[in-house]
Order: sequence, then structure tokens, then C-alpha cells
Amino acid sequence: MATTVNNAFAEFMKEKVNLDQEKTKTARSSRDNLIDNIKGFSGDTDFFAVYKDKILRFGSFERHTKIRPIDDIDLMLCLSGEGTRTYMQSGDVFYINGSDSDSENGLMTDNTNYLNSTKVINRFITKLSDLQDYSKAEMHKNHEAATLQLKSYTWNFDIVPCFYTDTDFYLIPDGSGNWKKTDPRIDNERITDINQKHNGKLLELIRLAKYWNNRKVTIRIGSYLLECMILQKYESKEVSEKWWIDLEFRDLLKYLSSAILSDVDDPKGIQGNLNSFCWDDRCKISDALTKAYNKAVDASNMEINDKNQKGAITKWREVLGNDFPEYTGE
Repeated sequence: MATTVNNAFAEFMKEKVNLDQEKTKTARSSRDNLIDNIKGFSGDTDFFAVYKDKILRFGSFERHTKIRPIDDIDLMLCLSGEGTRTYMQSGDVFYINGSDSDSENGLMTDNTNYLNSTKVINRFITKLSDLQDYSKAEMHKNHEAATLQLKSYTWNFDIVPCFYTDTDFYLIPDGSGNWKKTDPRIDNERITDINQKHNGKLLELIRLAKYWNNRKVTIRIGSYLLECMILQKYESKEVSEKWWIDLEFRDLLKYLSSAILSDVDDPKGIQGNLNSFCWDDRCKISDALTKAYNKAVDASNMEINDKNQKGAITKWREVLGNDFPEYTGE
């Protein structure tokens, strides 16, 4: 019953934003089953040896920042260098020297000794297409992963082939046939640490911000960029003695309206600036965030100063949409 702002937010987060716990368990089980299936390919003459200890679960599903519905689950499937594959770097581009088996399997970039990442993904797609629990395997639109659609569930898997290097980072496809550097472990550990600092409250706030971001009231901010901006704020913010998600969200809107105007550094120190929006687009997003913030201020004033729960809930519906509960009091 939405008789107060607090229970309206509690209902909204449970029913509209946070993932359903049973579906989450099923999704994790299906992910683990897929990993086992791919491990079963390990060592096939037309595939690769899988580096089982370095498989990475990453992305918003793993970081517990995904909102409803579960649409995709990310997985980095690590392949063994088998002692014969080496790499070299030129700027931000990495080249992997392929093995004899890579050459025999047609996985090299034409007229080179370099392992072609696009061909590696296509080999994944060929193997995944043989699995019986899945309806279709195809190239992801960014050419950096294989996308696997399930028969029984609504979510897809985005599977990124990768290699683990002797200098403790990963090489993944760059979308152009070569390879690039990454390390999602840094993101996983960072968000865990900052969330724990704020007594486990931050993840739900991130999910609420993502829900607002997906409402199409302005140009959508990329999910990872949005997370990085929020973590940037809460990494240095003192822990709140009292945490009210509506008030935290109100203040976060104001912060984001300013943060989106600036460059945002990759916390991994790999990609440089993550904010690729042009100035005009940054301003449009900032304006939308400011308008939402002003409405959130009005809602807070109605609740705290005027003791007007109905008015506050109605104003929050202007910010978060018609799925936010209506006032049901007298």
C-alpha cells in the first residue's frame, strides 16, 4: 500500500526495478550450465583448450546492478595460450601470434601469422550452434562477442572469447579482427568495495538510476558510464548516517547533471575517457537530469516540510513514471 513515500519506494524497487530472486537463481544456473557445455568443447580439434581457472563472469548481472528484465548475461570465456601463442602491442591494438592449429583451422588474418579475433568468435558461434538448449548463436552487433539465444528463457548470453596474459590482464576482440586490453576484475572489486563502504545500500541506488535512465526522457547514458559516474561520487562521499533512497536519488540526479558535462576516466586506466557524448548531447542529458532533480526537490519538500505524502508520491511519479505506485491512502 503506497501511503507514504518510503513504502512507495520499497514497493517500486521490489516490483519494478530489482530482479526477481527466483529468476536470478535460474539465470545463474543457466549461465553455469553454459560454462560447463563450453568446457566440454575444450581440446576439440576444431576448437581451443579452455583456461578454466580464468573464466570471468562480468557485466551488470555479475555486479548486481542489472534491472528488470534480465535481458543479457555477460561471460568472458578464457582460452589457453598453450605455450605457443604470444602477443605484441602497437598503441592500443594487440596482435596474437597464432599456433599451427590456428593456421590449420583457418583462424588467422589473411597473409599474416596473427590470430583473427572475428574468426575466433565465428568459431565459437559454430560450436555453440550445436548445443541443443539454445535457439540461435550469432555475432554481437559490436563484433566483440558471440550472442547466444536460449529456447526456454528470455535472456541471451554475450560470450567474449579472451586470453589471459603473463602480465595479469586479458585480451578480448576489438571488433576489427585484432585484440584489446581489459580487466573486468577491477570493476567487480571496485563496486563491491564502494558498496560495502556504504553498508550495502549503493547497488539499489545504481539500479534506480538505471531505471530512470531507461525511461527515454533524454539521450540514454550507457550503463557502464552511468555506473562509473555514480561510483566516482560515492567513492569519496562520506557514509550517510541515515540512508533514504529517495533523498540519495534526489541528490544523485543533481550530481549527475554536472558530472555528465565532464570527461569520465576509465577506472581501469585502460580506455581513457568513457564519456564520448558531444557537447550538445551532454547538455541535453544534463538539462533532463536537472529537471528531474527539481521535481525530486519538490517531492522531498512536500514530504518533509508539508507532510503531504500524497503530493510527494504524485510528484515522484512525474520523475519515475506511471509504474511508480499511486497514493492509496485516504
